[in-house]
Amino acid sequence: MEEEGAYSLSAQERSILGRLAELAVPRDEFPSAADVGAVAFVERVLAEDRPDWRPRVLRALEVAGAEPDLDAVLADSDGAWLVRLVAQGFYAGDGHSPYGERPPAWEMVGWRPDAAGTWETTQTELTVTPRSALAGRYDCVIIGSGAGGGAAAQVLAESGRSVLVVETGCYPSTESLTRDHLRNPRSTVGLPAFTDPDPQGRPRVSVVDGEAQIVLPPDGGWGNNAFTVGGGTRVYGAQAWRFAPRDFTMASTYGVPEGSALADWPITYADLEPYYSLAEQRFGVSGGGVDPWHDSRSIPLPMPPLPRSGSAQRLVDAADRLGWGTLDVPLLINSVDYQGRSGCVRCGQCVGFACPVDAKAGTHNTALPAALATGLCTLVTETTAERLVTDARGRVTGVALVAADADGRIWRRTVDCAEVVVAAGATETPRLLLNSAHDHEPRGLGNNRDQVGRYLQAHVYAGAAGAFDDEVVDLLGPGVSIATCDFRHGNDGIVGGGMLANEFVATPASTYDYLTGAGLIPPAGAAGKQAMRREALRTLRVVGPIQEVTSAESRVRVDPEVTDRFGNAVVRISGSIHPEDVRTQAYMSDKARQWLVEAGAARTAVGGAGTARRASVGQHQAGTCRMGDDPARSVTDPYGRVWGHENVRIVDGSVHVTNGGVNPVLTILAGSLRIAEHLAGVTR
Repeated sequence: MEEEGAYSLSAQERSILGRLAELAVPRDEFPSAADVGAVAFVERVLAEDRPDWRPRVLRALEVAGAEPDLDAVLADSDGAWLVRLVAQGFYAGDGHSPYGERPPAWEMVGWRPDAAGTWETTQTELTVTPRSALAGRYDCVIIGSGAGGGAAAQVLAESGRSVLVVETGCYPSTESLTRDHLRNPRSTVGLPAFTDPDPQGRPRVSVVDGEAQIVLPPDGGWGNNAFTVGGGTRVYGAQAWRFAPRDFTMASTYGVPEGSALADWPITYADLEPYYSLAEQRFGVSGGGVDPWHDSRSIPLPMPPLPRSGSAQRLVDAADRLGWGTLDVPLLINSVDYQGRSGCVRCGQCVGFACPVDAKAGTHNTALPAALATGLCTLVTETTAERLVTDARGRVTGVALVAADADGRIWRRTVDCAEVVVAAGATETPRLLLNSAHDHEPRGLGNNRDQVGRYLQAHVYAGAAGAFDDEVVDLLGPGVSIATCDFRHGNDGIVGGGMLANEFVATPASTYDYLTGAGLIPPAGAAGKQAMRREALRTLRVVGPIQEVTSAESRVRVDPEVTDRFGNAVVRISGSIHPEDVRTQAYMSDKARQWLVEAGAARTAVGGAGTARRASVGQHQAGTCRMGDDPARSVTDPYGRVWGHENVRIVDGSVHVTNGGVNPVLTILAGSLRIAEHLAGVTR
């Protein structure tokens, strides 16, 4: 027991919390939440992760102290929140379990991370240059090292240019990104991930129903993606779908719904197809089958599909009975050894975690090593581009960088360059342009037509959960393996549609979240613990993103009053999803439910839109600097050049006019390769 006051809880508060933990997850043949350290867990959260939660925890403890009955505590919003936090800590093990790396909760639900056996963690080594060793000038500065920035770095370094890649995040060890089930970018508990950008020093402002609230990276309204070398590709699920021809012509195909800013891309699928093939070969995609909405690939995928999960055949058979087509999910994961990296060992920790054996392709283990190998690429981390620097004529001549030294002192420097490639993501890219206002463009660089930051979109997810009478989860990763693309388009009365696939292997904490959120098990008490033990391996989820209808009012601005630790205006996100998105989500969720029922689910629950009152933003954010043929309605030309700035290009998802009904990373990679090769003078 820690000294009283060490984590701002009194002896009485600890006593109340211990009793609440015993009620939330009581002792039976397995330990209770109190037995495995719930009190220390909450105190550690308040001390190390979320000191801003202290008032809410104390309010919840006041309720628990006055109302020892669990139902009464659950009836209070703060009480229910604290019960959920305690339960998720129990099921996660919190990385601090007194029982070692196999917490009792994992044994209780039959879960293990290495179902196919143990592995030895590996990591691609990268040379990171200290800030003190940076040159004063480079041919090209690339801002961001994720899918877009990393892909561009390889093309431009191999073209003979000197390239500086600037990454806000660091390069954590693989080991640190494979253990913690709560502190990762796909956890919903609200604790900072190791890939979060300075969790307390980079707030944003989220506007919901006209009310502005300051949020931090772990909060839902922040719109987080991984800030690390490789960006989201370090910890993503790696689904490698192509957009289909109709995804590039949504307005022509469906018309423009009222209140929407739906538009066609200025390029076609045919323009991007060679770069899809290049990306599939260069980064390594496994998979198979035919998507009914685009023609066969000009070059076959380089690797066969991964073995299907145990539930996949059940879903295939059900789809056959429903008359639906299925195909193996294309994945940026090696099914066999490829380009010097191992094949997948089928661990149960894929999405949200770094791959322990480097089988999952990201720019950190493909494009960036290739760029650095040229001797012309420099990578600097934990450094942020705070603005683009312009001369008296308004031409961009460099990038102003900022960072904090280990002792907290602020470091600033301007690096000159001939070209800038921006790949900071669809929230930070517009922020950079808006914070780069100058005399010729007082509203932000490239923003004389008020287009920067508009048309923000990501992916509303559709789906359903099904509880079966028998065990249907085999824990062999990555889990996602079979999909139907029948409903990406051609749905009566629906604008677009989406893809549906079985879900990645879920951690016990995520399983608890899914099951309680769907109402399939009680959130706490003896009944909840028993139900969790019974249902964890008997529940399947079928989910997928929908094609969103864009709105000019869903947008990224910079806040006039809130700044980050460096004094720069932060992102302000406002807007909401379009009513068509709510309809499409409901339509696709019902398709997911039908699929699970046909597969034998005894009980089902469909998901809700959830974000209808705020803008859609998250892992698949896009659209805020969209490309086009008309500067009055777009930010860049078809080759990613910011209108009015021949030497500034954008290569991330912000140039997407629409975002497809599938995961967008392959399109970001392909688009970046196309834009970077155009810049380098390469023709295909």
